[in-house]
Order: sequence, then structure tokens, then C-alpha cells
Amino acid sequence: MAAVQVADRILRIFVSRLSQKGRFMRKKNIGSSVDSWLREEDIYVEVTATAIKRVLARQVKAAMKEKHFSKAEMARRMHTSRAALDRLLDPDYDAVTLSTLGKAATAVGRELRLELV
Repeated sequence: MAAVQVADRILRIFVSRLSQKGRFMRKKNIGSSVDSWLREEDIYVEVTATAIKRVLARQVKAAMKEKHFSKAEMARRMHTSRAALDRLLDPDYDAVTLSTLGKAATAVGRELRLELV
């Protein structure tokens, strides 16, 4: 199974668990067993990066909708092209720069936070 398909499946499971009664089901070791399996398959980093990118694309889309920004308006506020914005909003395009993410966050009145854990 390709890493992108695995990431998509994990994201669907994640979203379904969030939607059940508005929170995660609290079962011991659910997350750690998935993480362990991904590490064993040597796809943890790729799957995690793909899932994060998809979440960020959805968050930017949601913020644009909340602010009633069209794609043209969002691109203008980011000082970028509509094509660059389309790449940012494409959940399968993973070569988005931190600069582009920062511009998108600023355009919708949010901030971008990154951390090493």
C-alpha cells in the first residue's frame, strides 16, 4: 500500500474518531500501536508529513471560508499567484514551503506554529 493511501486511511480514522461524540475514543495504546506499525514499515515520516499537509490544506480552506475569501483574494493577500495558492490547497502536493504557509496564516489572521517534539 502506498504511503499516501496509508496516510489517507489514517486521516479518515482520525477524523471519524474525532467526530464520535466530539472527541477521541479513549482506549489505551491506540495511537502507539499505529505509530509502531508505521515505524516498522519504515513509512512513519512520510505518512506523518502527508497527514500534516492534508490537515494544513483543510485548515487554510476553512479559514478562507470563514473569512469569505475567494482564491483570487487569498492569493492577493498572500502576494502570490493563484497557482501557488492552488498548490497549497492541494492535499497531495507536499512541496509547500514554510514561507508560503506563513503567508497563508498571516492572510487569514492566524499564525503558524512549528515545534520539534
